[in-house]
Amino acid sequence: MRTDTIHLLLTAQLILCMPLATAQSTDVSPEQVVTALEGVYGVHPGQRRNHTKGTCALGEFVGTTEAAGYSRSLLFSASAVPVVARFSLAGGNPRAPDTERSPRGMALEFRLPDGSLQHMTMLDTPMFFAAMPRTFLDKMLALKPDPATGKPDPEKLKAFLASHPDNRGQAMFLADHKPPVSYGNDAYYGIHTFKFIDRENKTTLVRWRFVPQDGEKRLSDAELKSMPEDFLEQALSSRTAQGPVYWDMLVSIGEPSDPQDDPTILWPTNRKELKAGTLTISSAMAQTKAECEKINYDPLVMGDGIAATDDPVLLFRSPSYAFSFAKRLGGL
Repeated sequence: MRTDTIHLLLTAQLILCMPLATAQSTDVSPEQVVTALEGVYGVHPGQRRNHTKGTCALGEFVGTTEAAGYSRSLLFSASAVPVVARFSLAGGNPRAPDTERSPRGMALEFRLPDGSLQHMTMLDTPMFFAAMPRTFLDKMLALKPDPATGKPDPEKLKAFLASHPDNRGQAMFLADHKPPVSYGNDAYYGIHTFKFIDRENKTTLVRWRFVPQDGEKRLSDAELKSMPEDFLEQALSSRTAQGPVYWDMLVSIGEPSDPQDDPTILWPTNRKELKAGTLTISSAMAQTKAECEKINYDPLVMGDGIAATDDPVLLFRSPSYAFSFAKRLGGL
């Protein structure tokens, strides 16, 4: 079956089933969130509502035998698994400047040997800004521009910050860390807690991150002022033209006391950590008509051996992505 057909079927299933299940556990709907994003950034027909500005890339992943001891996923078969990647800026502005102090994203679609897919959708902040979908919605409503000024209402933003302490961790991280010089010099975090399931059905709580072998490098104060609005795509394309770019996948092993349903809270730094594999990105290109453009990087698309937790934000992302993806497919 063709990959684009698989994506359409997955999306159809999600649209028909997931929002109904989610509606039972939250007072926020995918339609509300997507509409709120459109209220902040406008509608750009046929494009993503969030992480709109992005770059496609191709590569492969080779997992380790150590990770295979925790998860039976074919991702850790020690064989090369093809990857279609997308790097992006958070937000719905397709012309956002690459110096913007906002999260960067790395989304990966692993095409497993049995024909199934594994998605990982990550940010370059170790935490998210919302413990519940309501915080996400309320932030977008607070950011909606005032028609009179074209900018968010300062009083609404002040009220949001005062009433949503779960937003503070990511905000502080972004304030303390300048944007990266390249997508290839950035670390990306899974944010949520997931489950690894081994061949004996033993479950282990895990969190993962991808660390660049080229090292993390951030813009200087001078570069923040002098860099052009669009440099990240060219920087990654130029770097891959010189040779592959590598990331180590590092997995932290959770303990029963570690939070598994709140992506705003970090785990203790002394948790056991293992190298689960190496991601290789060998080429990068503009996203228009490239392979990543039509992929809906739903984080709940997972092969056998990796499973979701009850994190309400993680579970809410799937129907929200599906709703946005359906609008894109319809040219809206």
